[in-house]
Amino acid sequence: MSVLIIAEHDNQSLKNATLHAVTAAGECARNITLLVCGWQCGPVAQAAAKVAGVARVLVADAPCFADGLAENVAAQVVTLAGAFSHVMATATATGKNVLPRVAALLDVAQVSEITRVVDAHTFERPIYAGNVIATVRSSDPIKVISVRATAFEAAPLEGGQALIETIAAVEDTGLSRLISRQTIASDRPELASARIVVSGGRGLGSGAHYAALLEPLADKLNAALGASRAAVDAGYVPNDYQIGQTGKVVAPELYIAVGISGAIQHLAGMKDSKVIVAINKDADAPIFSVADYGLVGDLFEVLPELVAQLG
Repeated sequence: MSVLIIAEHDNQSLKNATLHAVTAAGECARNITLLVCGWQCGPVAQAAAKVAGVARVLVADAPCFADGLAENVAAQVVTLAGAFSHVMATATATGKNVLPRVAALLDVAQVSEITRVVDAHTFERPIYAGNVIATVRSSDPIKVISVRATAFEAAPLEGGQALIETIAAVEDTGLSRLISRQTIASDRPELASARIVVSGGRGLGSGAHYAALLEPLADKLNAALGASRAAVDAGYVPNDYQIGQTGKVVAPELYIAVGISGAIQHLAGMKDSKVIVAINKDADAPIFSVADYGLVGDLFEVLPELVAQLG
């Protein structure tokens, strides 16, 4: 058994999300290879070689990978997949973009967002917003698998001594091109990997209230900011803040839910958090059913006082 993991990166640094896939891969096989597709991505390859548990790093360095276009990355993966029993990536936006293409090109069924490896052929994954855990056994010769990062610890960034091998890059497929990229610069931790997350819902009433009330709290706690789908749909914050079944899945050490009722779709994205604190004026809000600590009160009064207490 051998596993090929698609590394996620920005051509300069290896994303932490990939480290969770390495841990999951280690439960399937001992022979783990990381694939780095990028342009002038030497620093990524060097970092990948140091990840504990990785035996080999394959580097496809070419201009067609500069923007991480899924069609080109998938084409590269397919040229290598025949030598591996498993192809894995973390279930981030990047992984969800690339892996279905790989599975389609290989004509195999993808096993999505696994949370446990039973054995090399059998996996557990949540369905119905996490209310049911399905056990899936794959008989495909090459198993294409996405890994839910919150279910697996991150592999150590140090301790590995993997061999780095440069491979021939595929030609540009020409199926897509990057028109523009809009990024939001922030000094806050990345939402998917933050230790503390402060999340707001429709109860905040507006984007201005979201910024005025939640940002000071997040600054005090050095926390990432998140939101429910209702808050995103109402235009309070951008889509990449969304936590839930159709957004990001997080499991921080501390999750503070402010003005969030706790619909099942939102709970699916945060209920595995170590400690959950809920602030809501409705004592019967579903969020309190999963909260370790609950505060029933007017968030417009509670949050300024909480920020003041934090100094």
